[in-house]
Amino acid sequence: MPQDEEDDVTTPKRSVLLDSGSNTQDTLYESAVAAAGSVSRALALAAELGARTPLPGGGSTLTLWETLATIAAADLSVARTIEPHLDAVAILRQAELSVAAGTWGVFAAEAPGHRLEAHHSFNNDGDWQLTGRKPWCSLAGNLDYAIVTAHVPDGERRAFSVDLRQPTVQAIRGTWVSRGLAAVDSGPIDFDAASARPVGADNWYLQRDGFAWGGLGVAACWYGGAVGIARRLLRSVGERTPDQVALMYLGEVDRHLYAARGALAAAATDIDAGRAHGAAGALLAARARGVVADAAEAILRMVGHGLGPAPLALEEDHARRVADLQVYLRQHHAERDAAALGRQLQNTGVAPW
Repeated sequence: MPQDEEDDVTTPKRSVLLDSGSNTQDTLYESAVAAAGSVSRALALAAELGARTPLPGGGSTLTLWETLATIAAADLSVARTIEPHLDAVAILRQAELSVAAGTWGVFAAEAPGHRLEAHHSFNNDGDWQLTGRKPWCSLAGNLDYAIVTAHVPDGERRAFSVDLRQPTVQAIRGTWVSRGLAAVDSGPIDFDAASARPVGADNWYLQRDGFAWGGLGVAACWYGGAVGIARRLLRSVGERTPDQVALMYLGEVDRHLYAARGALAAAATDIDAGRAHGAAGALLAARARGVVADAAEAILRMVGHGLGPAPLALEEDHARRVADLQVYLRQHHAERDAAALGRQLQNTGVAPW
């Protein structure tokens, strides 16, 4: 006897991290689907969510990550657009600064041959000026503002808030050729004595607890993207009678998602309980991000093996999800991040297990 649709194993839950779905998650998922393929709609959704989504560390961290994961399960490009805006709002709140109305990004990456320098401005009291090129600036040509890190004269790095609509800020077009996250142009920006305001003291951006917490928000997006891809494998069970190998892949995918979900849930609990400050928070983030990244990469491989070439070649949504997640996951530095985790464990001087 066929099951009702609401009980069908192939019918996806809208809630990705929490135990049960809700009308709120249904609406959020549908809003993300509606924003897919439109940067302007995704940014409008980002601005809406920035005004009402919980901040990390405020007691509802898992709800924040559920929001990101649900959006990512619907469309990873939309999630990649929204996550930096929510992160910027959190950073400004952590610095006890107001959040200007509009859309925000966070540009903190470094790359060989690129150097953005900050100097005091003598024209405006309290202002600084940024000069140089900043790489990896997602949607710079579409955003209103960004938090940008730059090198200051004493050799340290500092974060600044910048109005990207200034004529002294130019997004460089034509460099983003990625097939994954193709709509999220992440080329460089050139700054020519652009006005900027400090966000925190020297090195505050990297040393604050929220730096580790924000990295886990990215991991929640990876998790949601992996769920979206895993759902295609789950759907295949209802399309034809699965053999033992297909069931093995389904079980393995479930096991990896269970581990990743548990890592995020435990991390959220520790953050809200005040157990994720300083070195403890950095260690927690390194562990949980690694678990989620490994799970997502394993799911990409297993779903590819389980489904074969047809969905990649013939289904636009699935092919785009796979390409998007492959690019998004490269924010994790793989073996280098594992080595960094090992160094953290070494530096604690305490046996971890």
